[in-house]
Order: sequence, then structure tokens, then C-alpha cells
Amino acid sequence: QVPNIIKALHKQLKEKSIKSRQGCFSLLTELASVLPGCLSDHIPALIPGIVFSLSDKSSSSNMRIDTLSFLHVLLCNHQPEVFHPHVKALLPAVVTCIGDPFYKITSEALLVTQQLVKVIRPLDKPYTFDAKPYVKDVFPGTLKRLKAADIDQEVKERAISCMGQIIYNLGDHLSTDLQPTLKIFLERLKNEITRLTTVKALTLIASSPLKIDLRPILGEGLPILASFLRKNQRALKLSTLNALDILVKNYSDSLKPAMIEAVLTELPVLITENDMHVSQVTIMFLTTLAKVYPSCISKISGSVLTEIFQLVHSPLLQGGALNAIIDFFQALVLTKTAAMGYSELMKQLTAPVYSSGSAGASLTLHKQAYHSIAKCVAALSSACPKEAPATVNQFVQDVKSPKCSPAVQVLAFLFLAEVGRTTNLSAQRELRTVILDAFASPSEEVKSAAAYALGSVSVGNLKEYLPFMLKEIGSQPKRQYLLLHSLKEVIGSSPADSLAPYLEDIWALLFKHCECTEEGTRNVVAECLGKLTLVNPAELLPRLRKQLSAGSPHARSTVVTAIKFTITDQPQPIDALLKGCIG
Repeated sequence: QVPNIIKALHKQLKEKSIKSRQGCFSLLTELASVLPGCLSDHIPALIPGIVFSLSDKSSSSNMRIDTLSFLHVLLCNHQPEVFHPHVKALLPAVVTCIGDPFYKITSEALLVTQQLVKVIRPLDKPYTFDAKPYVKDVFPGTLKRLKAADIDQEVKERAISCMGQIIYNLGDHLSTDLQPTLKIFLERLKNEITRLTTVKALTLIASSPLKIDLRPILGEGLPILASFLRKNQRALKLSTLNALDILVKNYSDSLKPAMIEAVLTELPVLITENDMHVSQVTIMFLTTLAKVYPSCISKISGSVLTEIFQLVHSPLLQGGALNAIIDFFQALVLTKTAAMGYSELMKQLTAPVYSSGSAGASLTLHKQAYHSIAKCVAALSSACPKEAPATVNQFVQDVKSPKCSPAVQVLAFLFLAEVGRTTNLSAQRELRTVILDAFASPSEEVKSAAAYALGSVSVGNLKEYLPFMLKEIGSQPKRQYLLLHSLKEVIGSSPADSLAPYLEDIWALLFKHCECTEEGTRNVVAECLGKLTLVNPAELLPRLRKQLSAGSPHARSTVVTAIKFTITDQPQPIDALLKGCIG
């Protein structure tokens, strides 16, 4: 359809009637948005119409705005090289619009220019197009708008963003104009209305592969950025942390320790469970600092670590923030700063668990906190392989000791689960017995942690553990429920090809327990079946479906529940096959 549409519109783009031209651009905008790249072959036919509508004296303001907004969509949705032959014709018309007295046209033209700059010189791929001759067109018009103080807020912001893009892509062609322009950015940083946009533009400039020289503004700029971390505006805090992170990564040799310390003092307050995302971004920045300036970190490690440990022990910690903390601990322990070595970090992390009272006491922290601590401790021992065996030994002894509280046992099992998933723990001869003994513990939390540990340790060593587990499920009715939970962990976490040799045995075993009278057990069997079907859907889904005609209602309900676990958040090969069975 596209060639026919272009053929029909191509002539109308040069017509006197503004209404029909606006209609054409409206249709083309939709087309470019819906089918990115579909107009690549037709750019030569469209450019004269675009230039005509931008430069024609009789064009209304709305006509120009519509043309510019189509051009923006067109530039965003097509490859840069298709525009290179037409830059010479396009650019002057767009630059003229930047100087238009009507602020809405200026604002739209700055947006288009920002995109054109990326087109003229795409830095993420090889290009042959020479951008240098066009700098003199793009730069002065944008600079004039950047300097103007009495203009509309939207134009101010877009002029800052557009100039940021010009410096990012063409900074090496600006020669003597570069430093005065950066000085204007410094002024805009001090202004409450433009500071957020300026922080984002400076982040872009600092990440440029052209290695723009920012030294002249860093001395004054860094304390200003540090002060933004105290402000109440959340978006400003987040953008500032990103900017600081890029500056530390790319300009470490130009930053003085005193500048860094001014930033460091602002960070501990930002780490709090009240705003997990700000905490996450702060900790990611701290990780960068620990790698680049290990000596600075030791000065504030006390106050920062107090906050981080509180976060680890919080029931709210999960996902991105937890991963950020894990990365930070690994970076910290590898910096070898005297303040916080491996054993000290371990002690602080596990302190609340070890001080949690006698053998009979229940868990003092929230369940989620034990998982967080276990992940952090496992990450530390993987960063320090020399220390790891001793730590594993200590936790195995903790589990065996009758003096240890349930809290310590839960943590020990969760730690062994984290380590066992990626490392073969077969050197720990007594581990299997220790786990099975814990299945008889009076504490439900300890039992469930032990089942999770058995499943995870099996993932790291299927050959030794899986046949043993299947045998136990068949022969130990009392432990069956917990063992099925371990099996669920194995099926969910093992790569499909390593499970393949055991597929038939697991499948047969699960169907043996489909008709169990205990509903809890049937639910775990159903989850195992659903997840197992994902391993080889083409073969197993029809077999699962066949079981729907099984005799007992219990078996049928288990199969129906199993289907629920084949439906996943992320696209999977089974999706196409499910369409045929559901409905």
C-alpha cells in the first residue's frame, strides 16, 4: 500500500490548499509511527513538500508546526543514512524556523534540530557523511536561543537539550565556541527553572564518545550538583545521581578528592527504605566510587554502611535495589580498604540473626530479610574465593548445632542455597544428611529453608542429587511435601538441556502423586508439572492434555492447575501451542 499512498500524496504536498497539505502530513505521521522505516524509499519524494511547507510565505503557523512534527517522527523512525543526501535542502529551512518569532514553531524546530544532529553524525555506527560543513548552520541559531533570557520556558528547555545534543555529536567541531557554551550551561544549572533540563544535558555531554573537555566547569559545577541531592525534587535527585555517576566514570582524572568528598557527605541520607529507587541509584553511584576512588569511600563507609545494613534487614528490599547492594559489597570487598574487610562485612551483615536469641526462639527479622542477607553473604564469598570454603563450613556447622536458633539455621540454609546453585558443593559430604535431618525440625521456617536449599544445591550438581531426591520422594511419605518443594526448585532453576536425561523419571513420579488426598501436595505437583512442561512443550503438552480424561477428579484438577503454571509473563515457545488447547 505504501508506494500507492505516497504517489497519491506526493503531488498534494505542493498544493496551495493548506487544509489538504495538513491532511497529508497527518496521514504520513501516522504511517511513519505505525510502520517504522516504511518511508525509507520515498524520502526523495517527500523532502520537496516538507521544504515547501516550511519556507512557503503563505503557510500558516499551524501548517509549519504540523510539518515540523511530521519531520520529527520521520527522523526518529528511519535510519540516518536515508536522509544524508537531503540534509543540504532540509537544514536551512529548519534552522530558519528556530528563529521564528512564534514560540511554538521555535520549540518544535529545536526538537527537529536535535534529531537532525543525530542523523548528520550518528556516533553509534560507522558513517561516511561529512557533518563539518553543517555545524555553522546548526550551532549559531541554537546558541542564540540558548542565550536568550526572556523566552518561553519550553523553548528554554528545548534549546538546552538541543545544544546538549550538538555538543555530544559535534563537540569536536566547535573549537573555540565550546568553552563559552559550557559556561552558559553552568549559568542554567544555577537557575531553578532550567536546572533539571541542564543536568540531563550535561549527563549526555559527559557520556559522549568524543570525550568533550568539561574541566573548565567541573570545579564550579560539582558542588552545585552535590547541593541538588539535598533538594526535595525527586526527579532532580535521580538525574543528578546519574550525572555524577557518568562524570566519575569518564572524568575521574579531572576530579579532585575534595570535590568528591563534597558529594559523598550528601549520600548517606539518600539511602532509606522510604524510596527504594533513589536508594538503588545512590548505591549504584557508590559502587562506581568504590571502584574509581577506593580511598574516598573509606572516609564515609561507616555512615553509608549503617544505612545499607538497615536496608538489607528491611522487609521491603528486593529486585534492583538488592542487586545494587550486592554489586556494592563486591566492589567494596575488592577495594581492600582497611575500614571494611570480608570478615567485618560478614559480621555486620549477619549480626541481627546471630543475636536473635536461643534455640527455641522464632524468627526476629522479616522472612524477606533472611533472603537478602543470604544473597549478600553469598556474593561476598564469591568475590573472595579464598574465604568461601571456611564460610560454607561454618554455616554447615551452624545447621548441625542443636544450640543454634531457628533464625541462624534459616540463614545458613538460604546461604547454602545461594552458593549451591552456582557451585558444586559435593566436597561437603555431610550436607545431604544435614538437610534431611532438618526436615524433622519443629520450626516450619527451618523446614521450608531446608527444602529450598536441597533444591538449589541440586541445581549445582544434578547428577549426584536429582536421582537421590526422586528416590526419597518415592520412599518417604512423611517428607514428600518438602521434597516436592525441592523438586520444584530444581525444575524452575535448571537449564532445559541438563534436565533432559531425567525428564521421563520426573514425569512418571509426578503422575504417581497426582491423586494424593492432600490438596497442598497436589498443588506442588501441579506446579512441578506445569514448569516441567515448559522444558519440552512440543512433546509434553499433548501428554498433559491426554491426562485430562484420567479417571479421578483429583488427577484432572491437578492437570488443570498445572496448565496455569505454563502461562508465563515472558514470551515462551509454549505460547503458540497453548492457543490450541485453551478455549
